[in-house]
Amino acid sequence: MNVTLRGRTEHFRTVSFDAAKNSVQLIEQRLLPHEFKIIGTKNFRETARAITDMVVRGAGAIGATAAYGLAQGARAFRGRDLKKFSAQVELVFKTLAEARPTAVDPVNAMHDVRREMARGETVAEQQALALAAAEEFANEDARHCEEIGRHGAKLIRNGMKILTHCNAGWLAFVDTGSATAPMYAAQAQGKKFHVFCDETRPRSQGATLTAWELAQQNISHQIIADNAAGHLMQRGEIDLVIVGSDRVLGRTGEVANKIGTYTKAVLAARHKIPFYVAIPLSTIDWNLKRGFDIPIEDRHESEVLGAWGVTKAGRREYIRVANPTSGARNPGFDVTPAELITGIITPVGIFQPKELWNKLRR
Repeated sequence: MNVTLRGRTEHFRTVSFDAAKNSVQLIEQRLLPHEFKIIGTKNFRETARAITDMVVRGAGAIGATAAYGLAQGARAFRGRDLKKFSAQVELVFKTLAEARPTAVDPVNAMHDVRREMARGETVAEQQALALAAAEEFANEDARHCEEIGRHGAKLIRNGMKILTHCNAGWLAFVDTGSATAPMYAAQAQGKKFHVFCDETRPRSQGATLTAWELAQQNISHQIIADNAAGHLMQRGEIDLVIVGSDRVLGRTGEVANKIGTYTKAVLAARHKIPFYVAIPLSTIDWNLKRGFDIPIEDRHESEVLGAWGVTKAGRREYIRVANPTSGARNPGFDVTPAELITGIITPVGIFQPKELWNKLRR
């Protein structure tokens, strides 16, 4: 995506790799929209912490980060002993896989990398193959998002009002995004539309990230409180909902996404508004058999009890909002049943959720 900073416009990827430093390069998303900064992780453990602490977040972005992190850990190994090298790779894999358990992209991405590594006969060959495979995953993620945009743009008509939840944009992927890809493609086609961005409590990724992206892209938009969507639907002010996902079950079509997605799907069904989920192929889990088996991440209660912001002096500070003696429950995701979803927008077309299993070979 193109980003304008101090009057200068440049193209950036959310995730990249510095081979000379063996470092994963990430946009520090916790600082947005107030500051744009790229950081580098020094080793695979730092890379895993960046995923856990949400320096980087979003299905495709953490998938690419995990792929690069696996290559980073493999390249840090010194020696020629394949058995010791394999033990190191297994440790790296486990550490990165546990960083965000709900999302399936990191595991899928690392499986891709390990399959390619297996073709190497020496440690050096496997290290080189690891980085090449991670680069290919990142490139494929960007290509998939472009294809999602091409298919999804057909759903957007002039004058539409579109609701999205959380951030499934460029910042959540290597480039372009999933839920935003149809919007960017429709804009390129000259279509005019308006986007409502759910604020997406408790971390407010809709208010901070999606709104910042749309502003950079000059797309008409407004931020709304999470609880305002039903009111707007009731008044006929929302024509279409597009969200992303952290895991879609290929067997059932159930969708795990940021907490609050299920609520929006129920509201959309009540008001007969089309509800679409946009995903790259790496987000599909072909193994789990039911949504209740998806691990739902419980995050720290501080996210609910307060909020981060920037003071007039430019300092980033956490402010406690809630009653000082109260605790909080903070599930990070929920699961939306297939019957509430109009269609899944993928790089190879738009399908009804329960059609996915029949498309496995494709």
